[in-house]
Amino acid sequence: MARDQVAVRELHEIGEFAAVHRLFDAIWRPDPANPPVTVELLRVFSHAGGYVAGAFEGGELVGASVGILASGNSLHSHVTGAVSGRGIGYALKSHQRQWCLERGIDRVTWTYDPLVRRNAHFNLTKLGARPVEYVESFYGEMADAINEGDESDRLVVEWLLKEEVAPAGRYDGAVALREVDGRPVRQAADGPVVLVGTPADIEALRRRDRDASRAWRHAMREVLGGLMARDGRVTDFTEIGEYVVRGG
Repeated sequence: MARDQVAVRELHEIGEFAAVHRLFDAIWRPDPANPPVTVELLRVFSHAGGYVAGAFEGGELVGASVGILASGNSLHSHVTGAVSGRGIGYALKSHQRQWCLERGIDRVTWTYDPLVRRNAHFNLTKLGARPVEYVESFYGEMADAINEGDESDRLVVEWLLKEEVAPAGRYDGAVALREVDGRPVRQAADGPVVLVGTPADIEALRRRDRDASRAWRHAMREVLGGLMARDGRVTDFTEIGEYVVRGG
């Protein structure tokens, strides 16, 4: 599959898996004992019928995605990494969607950090995936340049491949969490629609103000995690970076 100048295809060879390992190492810069996935596991996932694909631009590997077959006729997309800003992530997800539908799989799940606004926008608005669970410290302590020093709370999202994506919009609702001068401010909020804001750039905030980034983690856990624990449903993500929660 090609999207603009990006070509995406399945990977099967050890040399290709080694290239994925190097790419992920460059993106996450993990502790050597804590890579997102090893070459050996890539080989196993591919051989066992899982999803291992790479995105190429001018013959250079610029993105990759790895998924394992899961219960409920689904694929769990374990890790996707790409050079940012060139539509590579979307090309990978489009290929993953087609790969699944060709095999009768109509559901993909994965996890992401609820504080990363651009990922929330991509997952919920562009792809149409929906959060189904908030999990505290999903991966435990993570030793890499992106996540180090933070707790690994994650949203588990579900992507129903046969459903159409509805455009994001602006919503009237009570704001339960918003950003003021880079820090989270919690507010009493009630009603059928509750809005939960996100930081503009949590990764930059981690580098310059650890206290503020930790405050965001605990606020998001309390507010969004609390709403979802009370059966709140995340139905959208607004243009200005707020989760739209109904019920809860």
